[in-house]
Amino acid sequence: MTWTELVMTSAPTKGDQPAVSDVRTGEVLSYAAFVRRVTRAAAGLRRHGLQQGEHVIVDVPLGVSLPVAVHSVAWAGGIAALGSTGKARMMITLRDYDPAAVKADRVFAFRPGPGVRPFGELLVSGAVDFGPLAGPALTLDSARVFDHIELAGDLRRVAARLVIGTDDVVISAVSEPFTGLRVLDLAMMAGAHVVLAHDPSVVGCRVLAEERRATMIIAPYDLARRLLGDPILAFVRVVDERAVVSSLRR
Repeated sequence: MTWTELVMTSAPTKGDQPAVSDVRTGEVLSYAAFVRRVTRAAAGLRRHGLQQGEHVIVDVPLGVSLPVAVHSVAWAGGIAALGSTGKARMMITLRDYDPAAVKADRVFAFRPGPGVRPFGELLVSGAVDFGPLAGPALTLDSARVFDHIELAGDLRRVAARLVIGTDDVVISAVSEPFTGLRVLDLAMMAGAHVVLAHDPSVVGCRVLAEERRATMIIAPYDLARRLLGDPILAFVRVVDERAVVSSLRR
């Protein structure tokens, strides 16, 4: 099973239940919507000429659109290159981009902006029902490329340690896109609901945990250390964010 297949594992049973909620924007992405957008956008990327193993620059901040962008590239057989600079035939961004820093023939954006095509243009027809069986899928710096098997294997190893359940509500207090993507992958694989909190304070975590009935918080080391000693969060599991990416950072 490839990386994206693993992340989609719970979608058939979770359907329209929320997969990701963004506190900042109020956006909610359901499991069904995630699969629908990924498979259709993959078809759109192929229709625009994406070839197996070709890089697509993905400059999307941590939010409901990030997993859609990254996994649509991977499902189409491309390599999602996280960053805001470089050269590639295609790019996916949130709203706009710097033409001096990025050289791309086609730029797709989730929100209207100058010189970009709407991401919705990729969703207009067809779907890729079966993604690649293996091969490169993700890079952070173009120097090291992670393949589907490596990413899927690491997800399974981390999931075995963290034991996220299908009924868990996970507050993601991380800010770095790659770390946030790993949190999303792990939780969605399990069928959990991820709430993106965007650098909350201790008080913010308390409020969110109560409002969302959270069962787990994944946070940077300093915040996680403070949360672990908070009696109000005694029944919430607190995890240092390094636990979800340490094996891939080596």
